[in-house]
Amino acid sequence: MRPAHPTEQAVGIEQYVSDTDGVGGRLRAEDDQFRVRELERFDTEPVDAPTDAYPHLVFRATLRGWDTNDFASRLSDAIGVSRERVNWAGTKDKYAVTTQLFSVYGADPENLPDVNGAEIEVLGRAGRNLEFGDLAGNAFELAVGDAERPENAEAITDELHEFGGLGRRGNATGGEGTSIGVPNFFGQQRFGSRRPVTHKVGLEIAREDWEGAVMAYLGNPADAEPEGTQEARAFVEETRDWQEALERIPNRLRYERSMCHALAECEGEPGPEDFRAALERVPSNLQRLFVHAAQSYAFNRMLSERLERGLPFDRPVAGDVVCFSDTDAPEGLELPDTDRLQRVDERRVDSVTRHCERGRAFVTAPLVGTETELADGEQGEIERAVLEDLDLASGDFDLPGEFHSTGTRRAILVRTDLELEDEPLTLSFALPKGSYATVVGREYLKVDPVDLG
Repeated sequence: MRPAHPTEQAVGIEQYVSDTDGVGGRLRAEDDQFRVRELERFDTEPVDAPTDAYPHLVFRATLRGWDTNDFASRLSDAIGVSRERVNWAGTKDKYAVTTQLFSVYGADPENLPDVNGAEIEVLGRAGRNLEFGDLAGNAFELAVGDAERPENAEAITDELHEFGGLGRRGNATGGEGTSIGVPNFFGQQRFGSRRPVTHKVGLEIAREDWEGAVMAYLGNPADAEPEGTQEARAFVEETRDWQEALERIPNRLRYERSMCHALAECEGEPGPEDFRAALERVPSNLQRLFVHAAQSYAFNRMLSERLERGLPFDRPVAGDVVCFSDTDAPEGLELPDTDRLQRVDERRVDSVTRHCERGRAFVTAPLVGTETELADGEQGEIERAVLEDLDLASGDFDLPGEFHSTGTRRAILVRTDLELEDEPLTLSFALPKGSYATVVGREYLKVDPVDLG
């Protein structure tokens, strides 16, 4: 197999599964060349429904140049409510045109501000806030800028069709286009496209090294950052002078500055609880993301090892744990339901294989947490070896507050029906929630992850 880019290897992605040279170029050369639309499944009541029973205002926003967290902060500031009252089903990237749902507790339509780069459509009210499970998936339209070998896209598609086990059956979802499969890696954005450190923070949290976690976030200067930012991070690493660091860290790095503020307010040298409190200055979803990134890094490592051993992704081997499909998924989308798990022994391999071929079951790997059960057989060996190498165990995620995680399992293969268009080369496809468009895009472009956005 073809080795991955070194930056991807740093987050556990070791290989490509297609051998054809990439088309080159870049994604997100302009924001409107990367479009994302949520595949929604959240019911609302009319906007004039009683607010005592339905206190959450739900709206759809089409955003240009807005990171989801930044937009939520802008919204809460304008309305005059806590940032924690704003919720959404899926986090989206700044460098794209994105269409997604938001809910705001205690807001009325007239409270919603006019925001540059945002088109807001009020949908109604709900009795609860939006959560991650309210998103079925996302539809993507990716235009490749400055493609050098666009003619290679067809050959890559054929290889991904075969990898997905789709040479043995028709389209993955019965839709248009050609069905493809790719490893369900967590994309570079999970860890930081230009500065992949989020998982390093999470690993330190799992070890309850709160100072190490803070320093992993504040320090670790990256070559892709502006020189002034690199110098500020190096200063923090060398001096631990939190007050002076506030003079050096750019204002746009709000979370870094918030941590430094917390530490500068300490009397004397900060202790472990002070460092933990500094971490808890960032929004709760970012606190969870730190731990999730550590889990994601271990997951990527497990998938890379399975690839290295030549084990299939589209069907089980003895010892695997599979999940079954979500029967309420929107038409044209394969959506794993990781609440419905089954361990595959020798007797069940053939019958579960048939379910996998029909898109009714999916082989999984763990996002390790307090309640995670590992696989048996060769996949179990892989999972235990990766966790041992990272000095992680399920009990390490029995953590305070937002850092606690029970864990889950996740499908190791994602399949979709992909349409190719020329001039410019454009990839259109849909993925289940939690899967990354860039894990499809990376197989086609085979470039530095920074150029994947």
